Amino acid sequence: MESILDDKPGHRSSLESMSLQTAIARFASEDATLGQAAKVACMSQTEFLRELGRHRVPIHYGADDLAEDLRTVELMTRR
Repeated sequence: MESILDDKPGHRSSLESMSLQTAIARFASEDATLGQAAKVACMSQTEFLRELGRHRVPIHYGADDLAEDLRTVELMTRR
């Protein structure tokens, strides 16, 4: 029987693993944003993005997102 708290370095506990799988599923189904899913997984957004890549889950980033980011960058460089 696997313990909920796994003390082995480099191994996720069952609880951490369940949280990560829940977060990935919610993100993949677009029920959660990147930030929300990262919070569920108890990770930074950067760490969660790495996990998405490891699990080959595509991120939701379309043309509208790119246009908005480019506008933000343009506004920031004008200051």
